Amino acid sequence: MLNDDELLRYSRQVLMPAFDVAGQLKLKAARVLVIGAGGLGCPVAMYLGGAGVGHLTLVDDDLVELPNLQRQIAFDQTLLDTPKAESLARRISSINPEIVAVPLVQRMGVEELTAEARKAHLVLDCTDNFATRFALNRACVAAQVPLVSGAAIRGEGQVTVYDVRQADSPCYHCLYSEQGNESLSCSEAGVIGPLVGMIGASQAMEAIKMITGIGRTLVGRLLLLDVWQMEWRELKLARDPGCPVCAPAHAAPSVL
Repeated sequence: MLNDDELLRYSRQVLMPAFDVAGQLKLKAARVLVIGAGGLGCPVAMYLGGAGVGHLTLVDDDLVELPNLQRQIAFDQTLLDTPKAESLARRISSINPEIVAVPLVQRMGVEELTAEARKAHLVLDCTDNFATRFALNRACVAAQVPLVSGAAIRGEGQVTVYDVRQADSPCYHCLYSEQGNESLSCSEAGVIGPLVGMIGASQAMEAIKMITGIGRTLVGRLLLLDVWQMEWRELKLARDPGCPVCAPAHAAPSVL
């Protein structure tokens, strides 16, 4: 149950009739895996930690650098050259000591990502390169765990949810081919700071909806944001029946 401090801390959420104590208890019981502790990972983790997600695992092998401070809002000048995952975990704990935030300062391959995904109820992709996204997608399909995906570069962002437990949901590979996909990083192409905050906040909201079962999620829909025009577009997504990653013949059984 929720203690008195938790009831007060989460009172603005519990007050909502659709949410109530039952929704808060679902958040408290949830284990969420966040891959990437940068521009997207910072708002994702801070919002989920503040909302009361009981266990957050944060994975990132990078150190805080001066150019990060323009958009990675969990960090400040005093944290330069410290591991992002550890610094973000400490920041979350300072916001909400009621939850557990575990940092993993390492880069993971598909097998390690799959092992971590199997421990989680939900995974959030807050990375910035195609190789990691494809590996994480394979891991979530193998573990049969939903994946909340976000991306941001220059002034454009996107967010969606993949849940291969649902028959009509595509996976990341259904949309993007691994052949010839080379993404520019923010250090190469640039990015405006508030954009990653908007996409990260959207990912956090989708995660809360997935955990609590409240509202309509982005499964089967892709939102695209042009921040300079402040325009959102929505695309319908379809599952590729021949996808080598998520087609039923290739999907692993659930272990949760």
